[in-house]
Amino acid sequence: MNNLFVYTLRLADNSLVLAQRLSEWTGHGPFLEEDLALTNVALDTFGTATSLLEYAAQVEGKGRSADDLAYFRHEREYTNVLLVEQPNGDYAKTIVRQAFVDHFNLLLYTELAKSKDETIAGIAQKAIKEVTYHVRHSSSWVLRFGDGTEESHNRAQEAVNELWRFTGELFEMDDVENKLVKEGIVVNTSLLKEKWEKQITDLLTKATLKKPESSFMQSGGRKGMHTEHLGYLLSEMQTVPRMYPNAKW
Repeated sequence: MNNLFVYTLRLADNSLVLAQRLSEWTGHGPFLEEDLALTNVALDTFGTATSLLEYAAQVEGKGRSADDLAYFRHEREYTNVLLVEQPNGDYAKTIVRQAFVDHFNLLLYTELAKSKDETIAGIAQKAIKEVTYHVRHSSSWVLRFGDGTEESHNRAQEAVNELWRFTGELFEMDDVENKLVKEGIVVNTSLLKEKWEKQITDLLTKATLKKPESSFMQSGGRKGMHTEHLGYLLSEMQTVPRMYPNAKW
């Protein structure tokens, strides 16, 4: 299989699944301004997913469209990391998950903007501006929750404890990515881990939260081995296109 297609689809799946999760808050945010803010983050993330899916379809060259890739693949064909498919939980859990992803994405897209692949570089350059805002947004809420009331602190700490084990997968490398690194197309994400951990540790410390001591990391999403949560998410996201596959609007 084309390595560039596999890699681009992985990035697209991360954005698509996370955007779908975030969109579940639309109309349910803690207050109007925050409801709109998180909805805008979801829209930005859907936009990145669309650009990546369109490019993946082009690279694959088998006649599938971005919509085909989004709506007509089964759970085991999705290659997103497990972190982004985790349920929203309370708002603290959503924000902690988002902060983990935002800090990673800013590091990743900053490096991908230097890619020899002009399309990947262009998508990354557009994403940087949006993700920079996302980092500010989620980080400010982590500080507010962690250094807020006893209840908000405890909920944020529970979220950190629960989600930490899914963060290791963000930095995994395999043959697909190693080959693309040699071609100057993608970044070696394992090299981003130290900087990401420092940023997150600094953020948690300022928020009076603690990084879990456990080093156990759960993975498998990039190989199609997902948690039970992804199937429900895809069922909802794909319902209309699968019921009316030729519908136009």
